[in-house]
Amino acid sequence: MLVILRALIVIPFCILVCLVGSLYCLFSPRNPRHSYTFGRLFGRLAPVFGLTVETRVNPEVKADGNCIYIANHQNNYDMVTAAAAVQPRTVTVGKKSLLWVPFFGPFYWLTGNILIDRNNKTKSRGTIYQIIEQMKKRDISVWMFPEGTRSRGRGLMPFKTGAFHAAIAAGVPVVPICVSSTSGKIKLNRWNNGHAIVEMMSPIDTSSYDKDQVRELAQHCHDVMTAKLALLDQEVAEREAADRQH
Repeated sequence: MLVILRALIVIPFCILVCLVGSLYCLFSPRNPRHSYTFGRLFGRLAPVFGLTVETRVNPEVKADGNCIYIANHQNNYDMVTAAAAVQPRTVTVGKKSLLWVPFFGPFYWLTGNILIDRNNKTKSRGTIYQIIEQMKKRDISVWMFPEGTRSRGRGLMPFKTGAFHAAIAAGVPVVPICVSSTSGKIKLNRWNNGHAIVEMMSPIDTSSYDKDQVRELAQHCHDVMTAKLALLDQEVAEREAADRQH
């Protein structure tokens, strides 16, 4: 019964946001501020799924400075957990095929996000330079999921190098964002699905890396995020255990 109630809230809400949001964005199409505005709106769905989300934004990250944000990508619930950490003038990078998703696809493009063809390596290499050009031209930061796919409970998957090529070439820092584990945790027929922590880590300077050290940078970021995710999962487990005792 609870899953039906949640569906009756979430599905109309998402369709309405996409439709009304698309009309709103037509007055200033692809303005990067839209991604922040509507990302935060989707984040408000977390309580509907029985999730309590704590977001920790690192004060070292300058709001007026460009960077590449990288985050772990677990499942579709990232839309309501990680969304709360999206910063102003930040757009995401997604698959070109998203454009054909009813309601969401056109809305995703109109909010200023970047679509790439991941199946074409030649085009995707060119896209890296398009991302760099857009960062400079539009004065934006870019949010990427370096795993390239949803991990679905398999832990932090190996990183693809696109985000790190872009960061080094653009001369901007990489800012890791870690979302504690949600895979297999959220039961749609359960009222309380516990806690999730979204933590923005300290910026990682890329100025000491060159184009031949991309994989080294990617591995360093992977190691840092793996360690942080373990700490966040432990913290969530301890907090939920304490809640059960009370």
